[in-house]
Amino acid sequence: MGKKVLVLNQDYSALTICSVEKAFILVFLDKAELVSESQSNYLRSISSTFPMPSIIRLHRYVHLPFKGVILTRQNIFKRDGHRCQYCGTHEDLTLDHVLPKSRGGKSSWDNLVAACRRCNARKGDYTPEEAEMALRQKPYRPSFIMFLRDFSGHLEDDWHPYLSKKMKAFDYE
Repeated sequence: MGKKVLVLNQDYSALTICSVEKAFILVFLDKAELVSESQSNYLRSISSTFPMPSIIRLHRYVHLPFKGVILTRQNIFKRDGHRCQYCGTHEDLTLDHVLPKSRGGKSSWDNLVAACRRCNARKGDYTPEEAEMALRQKPYRPSFIMFLRDFSGHLEDDWHPYLSKKMKAFDYE
């Protein structure tokens, strides 16, 4: 199938994205309700046809004490568009500390960028300014809603109201 479903908490805040199969099971077991369905696709069994979920809402509120994006290598690459932040290539990516670790730089959202091996070696133990290598964008910590909206691949049109920039109340840092 390959399609994804937006999962909303009981209060209609975006919670996560899951597979169609998982969403169907949650609806079928009455743990969630169907908020929006695909207009062109259906799930079929031998004797029945079901609407394919696009958005579901959980019946019970799920409390998440920390609703943030975990700092991982792949999440840094997603944030940076799988491009070297110095030259723009997609080839042979590694992580680079903007302020080198040897000079007190931490492994954090604000200090890590995707860099190709060539640029990373050229920059070495210097800051971008000292190496005269400009960053394409300043590193930043993406919010949870921003990460769902911008880095989760294809977004269905009916998801936009739940992932819009107007939802500041759910944009946790």
